Amino acid sequence: MITYSLGLKNKFRGITVREGILFEGPAGWAEWSPFLDYDDATSVSWLRAAREAAYDGWPAPLRDVVPVNCTVPAISPEKAAAIVRASGCRTAKVKVAEPGQTLADDIARVEAVRDAIGDGQVRIDANGLWSVDEALHALKQLSRFDLEYVEQPCMAVEDLAAVRRRTDVLVAADESIRRAEDPLLVKKLEAADIAVLKVQPIGGVRACLEIAEQIGLPVVVSSALETSVGIAAGVALAAALPELPYACGLATVSMFTSEVVSDPLLPVDGFLPVRRVQPDQLEANRADAERTAVWEQRLSRVQQRSAG
Repeated sequence: MITYSLGLKNKFRGITVREGILFEGPAGWAEWSPFLDYDDATSVSWLRAAREAAYDGWPAPLRDVVPVNCTVPAISPEKAAAIVRASGCRTAKVKVAEPGQTLADDIARVEAVRDAIGDGQVRIDANGLWSVDEALHALKQLSRFDLEYVEQPCMAVEDLAAVRRRTDVLVAADESIRRAEDPLLVKKLEAADIAVLKVQPIGGVRACLEIAEQIGLPVVVSSALETSVGIAAGVALAAALPELPYACGLATVSMFTSEVVSDPLLPVDGFLPVRRVQPDQLEANRADAERTAVWEQRLSRVQQRSAG
């Protein structure tokens, strides 16, 4: 077991360093990396996903490769365009509604991405930071860039449903599924057109497959900003879904300044291969003693909660 620490090229989700724990079991390597603002109760599902990866393995794949989008943080238009051009992907997800920025910043960034990707797909992600009125106003301004969909424009499921009723832009639900007491409320309230599923937060590949079957919506598999070890689980889910109509948000290891494997899961022509990885760059990316102690104590608490 090792605690890793990887730098980020650009601030993402308010952080510049990504940390987590990697460990190996009979089925292969696993990652446990709940964000630091997640409490112990929330982190239990992340541990279930890691145990599945290490001890149970994943269902047989139905495809050999998975289409993916590039991810554009809340950065300048010039940097945004450069990320898109370097990615080789035909779909881009653009972060919007960043605290401290304006709608004008979002418009400039999305416009740059649209110009860079040409006739490819552009989707935006607000991480639930808009109100209903803010979302509708922003979508009216941004829809001219031919958006594929907007991900989580508002946090509350009821607000998500309200936005969906009043816009022509397709709505995808992320936090409303993975952080909800009832992930199927999205379906009951007809709040989304697309379900975004993340393996670690939901509790594993099989748990995600169950939700996908129950929710009855097209699925986009996305990452929780993991190393290639964690991304492999997301790829396994995408490979096991009966249908995969959209590119997945799994091409995120390029956001790190280094990686725990020498052959990271990077897209080629917009696709990721379906495979597990073998971490061989662990020592170079090991967290210091203080951060390792923090993570090991956290894991111990979550293991106790999980056992209880």
